[in-house]
Amino acid sequence: MKVISTVKDLRETIREAGLCPVGLVPTMGALHSGHISLVINAMNQCPLVVVSIYVNPTQFNDKDDLRNYPRTPDEDKAFLGRYLRAGDILFVPGDEEIYPTPVRKEYNFGNLDNVMEALHRPGHFNGVAMVVNRLFEIVQPDFAFFGQKDFQQLAVIRELALRAGGRPAIVGNPIVRESDGLAMSSRNRLLGPEIRRNAGIIYMTISSASGMWKNRGVDEIREFVRSAIEGVPGFSVEYFEIADDVELKPVSSRSETVKGRKYYGCIAVKAGNIRLIDNIEFPL
Repeated sequence: MKVISTVKDLRETIREAGLCPVGLVPTMGALHSGHISLVINAMNQCPLVVVSIYVNPTQFNDKDDLRNYPRTPDEDKAFLGRYLRAGDILFVPGDEEIYPTPVRKEYNFGNLDNVMEALHRPGHFNGVAMVVNRLFEIVQPDFAFFGQKDFQQLAVIRELALRAGGRPAIVGNPIVRESDGLAMSSRNRLLGPEIRRNAGIIYMTISSASGMWKNRGVDEIREFVRSAIEGVPGFSVEYFEIADDVELKPVSSRSETVKGRKYYGCIAVKAGNIRLIDNIEFPL
């Protein structure tokens, strides 16, 4: 793989390669097998893949969260080197390459940035849209690959691409899980030992909740989820909602579901001092 840190060199390398389609896998580093599933999917569809590693400051509403976000550049480079092809690119820009001039574009994604994560992380999706849009401008990819663990983020990015004329095509990858069901996340490495041992309760609980969907009310399911998770010391539920995959409108009963849409149970949990998110489909 080729390691590039400037926009100028990246664009020249992509142009000289002359390959199409180009795939983009944006990451913030601290890579794990979930990221590699995105990379492999991209390589299967694209003869040229660009993997970016950039911890984007504009999407952090909590300065402590930004400061504590895990950064493992040497480990990440070695990890990707086991998978990327000789002509593929690892793009590791600094702030001056992503934001060469001060920028604060304001996006309005309607309901997509007014529920769930958006209520608890003000400005988060505006920052996500800023950096993703900038990466799209720089790389000009035909496809971009994102994980479904970040369910709401994926919906926002699909809308961002739609507003740009549908390019790049956005590809969502299934959640990759640890052996106990915990969704793989860069934040998992920050969990204390006892919290990590018990973290499988999140997936176990939302899986059970999914099975309750056809014969239990939403309030009852929500209470079950909160009670089960908060029964484990050190865990607290920030929110749990059942929402559609298009507008992300939470429902309060099955009668509110819209034909042709998929519904997911979406959750945010404070596990010790670390915030984790997950989701699972609730079949109609």
